[in-house]
Amino acid sequence: MIQSISLRNFGPIEDLDVRNLGRMNLLIGPNRSGKTLMLKALYCAQRTIELTGRGKNPKSDKEILASKLYWTFQVEKLGQLVRKPNNGALQFSMTESDGNVFEYSFGPETETKIVKLEGESDSRTSNSVFIPAKEVLSLISVIKEYHDVKMEFGFDETYYDLAMALTPTTKGKISKPFMDARERLESALGGHIVYSKDRQMWQYVQGKYTYDINITSEGTKKIAIFDTLIGNHFLTKDSIVFIDEPESGLHPGLLIELLDIIGLLADYGMQFFIASHSYFVIKKLYLLANTLKISIPVMSFDKDGRVEVSDLKEGMPENPIIDQSVRLYEEELSL
Repeated sequence: MIQSISLRNFGPIEDLDVRNLGRMNLLIGPNRSGKTLMLKALYCAQRTIELTGRGKNPKSDKEILASKLYWTFQVEKLGQLVRKPNNGALQFSMTESDGNVFEYSFGPETETKIVKLEGESDSRTSNSVFIPAKEVLSLISVIKEYHDVKMEFGFDETYYDLAMALTPTTKGKISKPFMDARERLESALGGHIVYSKDRQMWQYVQGKYTYDINITSEGTKKIAIFDTLIGNHFLTKDSIVFIDEPESGLHPGLLIELLDIIGLLADYGMQFFIASHSYFVIKKLYLLANTLKISIPVMSFDKDGRVEVSDLKEGMPENPIIDQSVRLYEEELSL
């Protein structure tokens, strides 16, 4: 579990220092303020830790991190990630609950190699995943082609990693919390997802009818991603999930159900980082924080690169999303 994070001069983020992170963490703020960038930065670091030492010919942590940053942010050189105007090197630091610290830094002239990286972590069997706003199930073959065949920028590394994680569901016992989550996910779907070996594609089964995944709704595909990652044992109790705009493509009712399931999985031990523009997400997480009596840290980004930190357990944060909701309500009252 990630306990604290610190970013300096990272893209639009000038200075961010957050301690005592929770099992669920929320990022809010205007477009281009750094929410998705921070999610991706955390994902790159966490995935580097998990992949270091794996495989028959393991790469060094510096090689893995440099590749993750390069293909995730799709920049000509890593130095382009340094905040402009240049006020010093980009600095990243992440502390885990077991005390391990992972940190690196580089300047604007850095090409594709990272020289300064510090951190020692034990080998991991856990997997973390980034779930983007756009669905992936119907695009898996295209995403893999861009990465493996064309080897050019297109879908970033988070899409490719997710596509690789979405292998067909494998047999084997899963724990009760994961079983409960799957039952709720499939209930929300009104059916379930299966992989057709003959057609080599995902399909949606509802009763006695089977549909190609391509013609199902965005919301169905997004819920199916969670169901598949649990069913194929990619996600485990120690996994960290980074979600960008969970509200994208989801009806509010389905979104609330998904957040309830996330709360269940967080209570089991998983950690979530969620970036959102939705009032429904903020309100539901506020209710979860107070119902479950847990802290849910909120990082509120502004357009100038600053970040305010609060806790949903203590109340709803001041932010433009809530302000606009209140404004619309007041406008309605004036009719």
